[in-house]
Amino acid sequence: MSSGLPPIRLVIGDEELLVNRAVSEVVTAARNADPGADIREFEASQLSAGELAETVSPSLFGGRRVTVIRNGQDAKKDLITALLSYAKNPADDVTLVITHAGGARGKALTDGLRAAKVDIVTAAKITKPRERVAFVQNEIRRLGGQCSEDAAEALIAAVGSDLRELASACSQLVADTDGRISVDTVTRYYRGRAEVSGFTVADAAMVGDVPGALEALRWALAIGVDPVPIADALADGVRTVARVIGNPGNPYRLASTLGMPPWKIERAQRQARGWDPAGLVEAMRVAAEVNAAVKGGAEDRAYALERAVLAVARARSGGARGRA
Repeated sequence: MSSGLPPIRLVIGDEELLVNRAVSEVVTAARNADPGADIREFEASQLSAGELAETVSPSLFGGRRVTVIRNGQDAKKDLITALLSYAKNPADDVTLVITHAGGARGKALTDGLRAAKVDIVTAAKITKPRERVAFVQNEIRRLGGQCSEDAAEALIAAVGSDLRELASACSQLVADTDGRISVDTVTRYYRGRAEVSGFTVADAAMVGDVPGALEALRWALAIGVDPVPIADALADGVRTVARVIGNPGNPYRLASTLGMPPWKIERAQRQARGWDPAGLVEAMRVAAEVNAAVKGGAEDRAYALERAVLAVARARSGGARGRA
């Protein structure tokens, strides 16, 4: 097609951000080629073969048409037959976009469209840490920037694993910087956010910094950070140190063995100084108790967290700064 639009695009996967992006790319390109493009969207379960024939027919008034059929896995047999028949001879000035969650349901549709050699975009959920890091790097590259692997890991640690939030963070970082994203860039940009996270409280407690941990805790609670993620971060900090305390090797070599990013291993190795097995057992007990307290509706969750921070910090065998 002269516009460069594919006659048919099949989007396979259930990652909402990626699915919507693949659909939006076609819609945007169609409107760029023809501002008056006719855009129609249907649910596969509610679309009949007859209605399909009407919606993929070129407009009597000319102009471009885009038909989006969502959740192709729910298409009935007659619609699947009609779609595969249409794929053999798609109409000019019409682009058909079909989304399909993947899997065995409605596989006849995806198999048939693959055989017809339609344009295919994969939009599967990203579940593995390495895939998430690659997503961040690719996202920043797509926006015209550059991002190292450790910077991508730092961004995920600061923002979280939700793809929409990560995509938004990538866009903001590239827009507000020269596009070369490093760990220092991420740290500077998210310093304010990090100062009020549960992980800052946990990091201070794990190195025995009682005043720092209590100050971070009180500030976090004052601005409305929920006690549950703070308790979770404390438990995660204890578990992470327990996992790396007997592994003093190179963080990059240990990453695959421990299933953690190198920066997290390196940080935990530093925090492990001053801890012994007995102290870690005590810290695990404290972390379990405070998790139960804040999730079980303790009468004073802030007080429960303060007691836990003090107990974890003081469980270190090497003594703690600010220790009473």
